[in-house]
Amino acid sequence: MFRYFVCVVAAAIAVSGQVLAQTPVATRLATWEWKVDDATRKALVHLPAKPEGAPVVLVWHGHGGRMEYIAAALHVEKLWPEAVVVYPQGLPTTGRVSDPEGKQAGWQFDLGQYGDRDLKFFDAILATLTTDQHVDAHRIFSAGHSNGARFSYLLWALRPEKVAAIAAIGTQPVERFEHLPPKPCLHVAGRNDAVAKFDGQRAGLDRIRKDNACEAVGRPWSLGGLGVYFPSRANAPLVEYIHKGGHEIPPKTPEMLVEFFKEVSASR
Repeated sequence: MFRYFVCVVAAAIAVSGQVLAQTPVATRLATWEWKVDDATRKALVHLPAKPEGAPVVLVWHGHGGRMEYIAAALHVEKLWPEAVVVYPQGLPTTGRVSDPEGKQAGWQFDLGQYGDRDLKFFDAILATLTTDQHVDAHRIFSAGHSNGARFSYLLWALRPEKVAAIAAIGTQPVERFEHLPPKPCLHVAGRNDAVAKFDGQRAGLDRIRKDNACEAVGRPWSLGGLGVYFPSRANAPLVEYIHKGGHEIPPKTPEMLVEFFKEVSASR
């Protein structure tokens, strides 16, 4: 597996034969590359000072997005600098709502699509992190917006032993799987979402609450009561944050995402 760092700013320094980005802030994001089948795949990566035993958060952009945009929007590494944070870049993908010619970047929607190129990409990222950086394989978290959120649900269905919890923003859970194994989940949905209709998200959440063996009545979650927390008999709580907006990422989402993953991390 071939991997190298590429500077994300003009100034850079060589460390142990690898090039790390130098930025004016403590956080560094570097570009890593993998060869997956015939494609070169990329991701922005934050490594903490001690990656050994660290949790991992993979963050997938939406259809038409870029790794740089989702990194700026969610900035997980600034809120949880002790974690390894990965922002992968998608490839041209046919959209379900727009982009029928598939000119914009995205992720596979289902098993077998595009030769499972993105599932293979996930596997390659994980192999690098567990083998080279010795991260905690029991604390791998997946988050995403829109198409990236749906891919997180796909990982839940198809890589359940690899992903400890997911956080999904603005998507309908993968409907073809009748039952998902219990797994902690944070889901952010807009009542006026014109892309991922709220009724579909609501139906998916009701099913997840059942799959996760959650209690029927939730209670206010933290961050000033944002979100509703549904305890689970299977140690797989569901947190729902239903807002009045549409398909956007609400302002408090980064803090919610990190707090949720930290809670799950502490319980493992």
